[in-house]
Amino acid sequence: MESIIVKNKGLSEDEANKRIDKFGLNDININNKKKVYNILLDQFKDILIIILAISTAISFLLGEWLDAIVIFIIIIINGILGFIQEFRAEKAIESLQSYISYKAKVIRNGKVVDIDTKFLTIGDIVIVEEGDRIPADGELLQAKSLSVDESLLTGESVPVMKSNYDDNKVYMGTYVVSGKGVFKVTSVGLSTKMGSIARMISEIEQEKTPLQQRLNQFGKWLALICLSVCFLIVILGILRHQDIYEMFMIGISLSVAAIPEGLPAVVTITLAIGVQRMVKKNALIRKLSSVETLGCVDIICTDKTGTLTENKMTVKKIETVSKMIEVEGNGYDVRGRILQDGKIIKNELLDNIVLCSKLCNNATFEVKKEFGNKTNYIVKGDPTEIALLVFSYKYSERLGDFERIDEIPFDSDKKYMAVYCKHNSEYYLFVKGALENLLEKCSFYMDSNGEIKELSLYSKKIILEKNAMLCNNAMRVLCLCMKKNSKVIDDLIFLGLVGMIDPPKRGVKVAIERAKKAGIKTIMITGDHKLTAYAIGKDLGIANSFEEVAEGNIFENDEADYDKYIDKFNIFARVSPKHKLKIVRTLKKKNHIVAMTGDGVNDAPAIKESDIGISMGLSGTDVTKNVASMVLLDDNYSTIISAVEEGRIIYNNIRKFIKYLLACNIGEVFTMFLASLLFLPLPLLPMQILWVNLVTDGLPAAALSVCRPDEDLMEKKPRKKDESIFADRLMGKIIVRGILIGITTLISFYLPYKNTNNIELSRTCAFATLVISQLIYAFECTSERRGIFEINIFSNIYLFFAILISLALFLAVILIPSLGIIFNTYRLTRIEWIIVLACATTPSIFNYLIEKDVG
Repeated sequence: MESIIVKNKGLSEDEANKRIDKFGLNDININNKKKVYNILLDQFKDILIIILAISTAISFLLGEWLDAIVIFIIIIINGILGFIQEFRAEKAIESLQSYISYKAKVIRNGKVVDIDTKFLTIGDIVIVEEGDRIPADGELLQAKSLSVDESLLTGESVPVMKSNYDDNKVYMGTYVVSGKGVFKVTSVGLSTKMGSIARMISEIEQEKTPLQQRLNQFGKWLALICLSVCFLIVILGILRHQDIYEMFMIGISLSVAAIPEGLPAVVTITLAIGVQRMVKKNALIRKLSSVETLGCVDIICTDKTGTLTENKMTVKKIETVSKMIEVEGNGYDVRGRILQDGKIIKNELLDNIVLCSKLCNNATFEVKKEFGNKTNYIVKGDPTEIALLVFSYKYSERLGDFERIDEIPFDSDKKYMAVYCKHNSEYYLFVKGALENLLEKCSFYMDSNGEIKELSLYSKKIILEKNAMLCNNAMRVLCLCMKKNSKVIDDLIFLGLVGMIDPPKRGVKVAIERAKKAGIKTIMITGDHKLTAYAIGKDLGIANSFEEVAEGNIFENDEADYDKYIDKFNIFARVSPKHKLKIVRTLKKKNHIVAMTGDGVNDAPAIKESDIGISMGLSGTDVTKNVASMVLLDDNYSTIISAVEEGRIIYNNIRKFIKYLLACNIGEVFTMFLASLLFLPLPLLPMQILWVNLVTDGLPAAALSVCRPDEDLMEKKPRKKDESIFADRLMGKIIVRGILIGITTLISFYLPYKNTNNIELSRTCAFATLVISQLIYAFECTSERRGIFEINIFSNIYLFFAILISLALFLAVILIPSLGIIFNTYRLTRIEWIIVLACATTPSIFNYLIEKDVG
């Protein structure tokens, strides 16, 4: 691999930019966005709006020009508000696409650099390895054990072996399953195979979330019911010999107001804005449907290293057969002594331990001195290997130059890595890995003087005891071995055990406790030894006893056994990726909603199988990011809990504005329906109905989508995945409130009408009661637990100002004489205002008293 990098300087930046200008960006996103004017026109395509517009035009021709103009203006304003909502939803969804970008390792100007894949161009030299997504079409220049998953293009699930001689083509969008390769880019963007597929599917609409689909279906039924009731109101009015044209206008206006056409847009905005908030908390949601599922998660299966811990390993102890060696220092700082019995130590055994640490290693570590003697550490690779390099830097002895001849990469089944090196005329095999996999392959050990001795059963017992001691101190342990002049992994020479610490991340323990209170169980999954895993798990509050720890090999037994007792385990140690998949399947079989984290290519099946697949953003491969529902931008467990909380908030806020919209719309329809049943004059005119809809359904409903959560939100158990959005008596509450609003509105109409017989005054009272009761109810909907007298009206500042604006628009048509003429409103006296306020507040007071008694 190194030789290809030396021979190929790659493109210069200037040449690359020229080619990007010529061939375009390496991007297959086809502009399939709705045009702005189409979004605006869509607001006026609704059949009810069209009928209302035609009817209003007819009334204009018949001389009712003032009413016609006002209704047209209201239709336009409603359309503009609908446009703003849908445009915001489009923009919010669009912005989510830009949060995650894939990187490619490219040779430019003779140096290996990481760039966004969209800036790749024809002629670029690209390096790929296990877990990488192929960023463009190309021809291989070199391949080492390279196999590629091309199922996305071919449908074949078996990885394809590649070489620079036979099958030397690689294609954008496929994944490296194993090995390494270097290829030259031949096609980019829409010219690639993937680009041609993208052209064919570009017209496919974005899939709606299950919640959006359910609400769309519900909306159709609601529209049918509302239209039926409105039709009945019209028929009743005609039977009472009321003006047919007036009743027709009332029916259409009421239908327009009653059907919550803005509901899908507000749901989309709420989901998209919530996802943007999650990004600010380092959780990138790749699928909107995952937001709904987050609130249902009751088990989080999380990796230990990097998610629960800092992922900054530090070598602290080395145990040989006869000695214990201490290593000073923390993190990447190369300052620190290597001590035995308090004295700096150097001997042949330690020479070989350092060589094994340094050579059996694919990480890079560079120390740079900057201005003012500031030290900067440039690191790349696995944290365990970086820790070994830092350790080797602390050993100042010059050990000679070794040339790597061959490598056996780490494998999750073998659990070891080996390199074959040449020094002078001798060959050396260095091996590092899990003790339980390597100890059985060791026949000898090296003492402090470099003498090779036979490894007896007694010596093996000592090694196992030392391993247990390191593990009990929450250390990750690696076994280091070597062999001369042979590549066979057998009859190895045991060198020593390296003990490393990886401290828990700040805030993780608190987050785990929060998860417990929220009814979410945390399961730690690690490749570490059982004792190490328990020590860390106990410290973090994941496990209380050693009986809660299991090893991954239990999943290699009969499935019926572990299916029965999997719920009792909180920690799984020595786990391989195939074990992860079985853990997920078993938990799902027991009706748990499972979130699973992962970073490697072999973790992809388990991540895809889980309800919420979570990829690491910093250490995760392209494969895991692509199949995941969520990407942790900071690789932190605490971020998962923040995302779960945000998912619950979003879902609850959707319930809040549904509760508000439907209750208000039912109140409007019930007011008119009840008046018809009681043979009363119409309590509202078409213009007034449309104005009520304008001032109450727009801004307040949208503002409810950004409510703060109730304090006990993360102290409730997760909701069931199939739970209705109307669970917890929500539909009953909506209907009761709608009926109450309708009754009190009609009362505020009837009392003035009975005493004064002034129909304009009475309608103004009904109009005012309907608006004010709905605006009060908006504040009430900010909490599912608190009544109107316990709510802080400033808790949602957006709602506060939305209601102020709505109130101003409502008062304008009453207090401004010219608008009063247009809307047929009447200036109210103190007595009428008392009636209005009494009737408008009655539903909230009634609800508060009922809920208090129930509570």
